[in-house]
Amino acid sequence: MKLLLDTQLLLLAASQPDRLTLTALRLIRDPENDLFFSVASLWEITTKASAERPDLLVDTRRLRRGLIDNGYEEIAVTGAHVAAMATLPARHADPFDRMLVAQAMVEDLTLLTLDTEFTGYPGSIRRV
Repeated sequence: MKLLLDTQLLLLAASQPDRLTLTALRLIRDPENDLFFSVASLWEITTKASAERPDLLVDTRRLRRGLIDNGYEEIAVTGAHVAAMATLPARHADPFDRMLVAQAMVEDLTLLTLDTEFTGYPGSIRRV
């Protein structure tokens, strides 16, 4: 399975895996699964950290390097992703989360999330 981790899940997997659910841990650690992260998540972390959100005070350069070193594949934001975002229902106000949904749809990935706000979007979304 090809899994795109949402920002919150990505941060937990990278720094506090003991806080993940057993389902999330099993999926992330399964060698049969390919793991992906979005540049949009790094952008979100950087943007929100500059607003001094203490839960997002993360060195994104180190995070990115660590993810790549641990086998995650990086997904850039493309015009196709932005166009797909325009087709999504207006269920969620966070543009970063909407981008993750669009990327999962376009790239044929399953979006893993802890967030109930993703319920009702099209595509493969799995709440763990």
